[in-house]
Amino acid sequence: MSIFTPTNQIRLTNVAVVRMKKGGKRFEIACYKNKVVNWRAGAEKDLDEVLQTQSVFVNVSKGQVAKKEDLTKSFGTDDLTEICKQILAKGELQVSDKERHSQLETMFRDIATIVAEKCVNPETKRPYTVSLIEGAMKEIHYSVKANKSTKQQALEVIRQLKESMGIQRAHMRLRLVLPAKEAKRLKEKLKPLLQVVESEDFDEQLEMVRGNNIKIRTFIFCPFGFATLRFCIFSPCLLFSRHPQVCLVDPGCFREIDELIRSETRGRGSLEVVSLKDVEEGEEKF
Repeated sequence: MSIFTPTNQIRLTNVAVVRMKKGGKRFEIACYKNKVVNWRAGAEKDLDEVLQTQSVFVNVSKGQVAKKEDLTKSFGTDDLTEICKQILAKGELQVSDKERHSQLETMFRDIATIVAEKCVNPETKRPYTVSLIEGAMKEIHYSVKANKSTKQQALEVIRQLKESMGIQRAHMRLRLVLPAKEAKRLKEKLKPLLQVVESEDFDEQLEMVRGNNIKIRTFIFCPFGFATLRFCIFSPCLLFSRHPQVCLVDPGCFREIDELIRSETRGRGSLEVVSLKDVEEGEEKF
């Protein structure tokens, strides 16, 4: 394929076109095949590895480059990099029917795999098989969207399957260590974020923390009537009691819990991941 405009003739091969309609006009970008899907899935971060050229076209096959004023009017900017990113994110990948069908089948399987990895049966705590999730997705008539990442769509599927079959995200098991003096107050703030508190250690554990430096001034008197002034600097160690507990939480709450403990305890509390998934052995079957 070649762009015939004499001033900017570019020869393009192995082209995948991404098309987007905006402001009543059509815009296209020329990409490398397979790279568009990788970009949308987050596997590819380098835009230059995705685009054959950072030009925006009205028609790639005819080599018709979009006018600058049309780009500014439709996208609110003439920054080609930013415009290409918008088209990549929201545009429609132009592929043959056979290629599109194969792509959607692969994405359907990938979505089901992600859901199976993240979820369990809430009653048995056992993970679901990929084939079971695929069957459930077909029952709710889930339609794969080619322009959205599989991870985003997996979260959508989880929300829908919660309603249809009571599926549940597998809980994370965390060990929280809180300063005992603040434990009661923090537990109230953490309560809405915790699913199950499995154990609490009410035996206070002592933690040694180095305090701020203290400068002490001393006078030393000599037998001849002279006095010398000396300074001594030392760091006292303070003892704090701690209150540990093991609990199960929704993975989506992990960051909020971590930030809450960090900010409220000023570094004296801690959060440890005991296990990423609380599951029983074996798999759910039909």
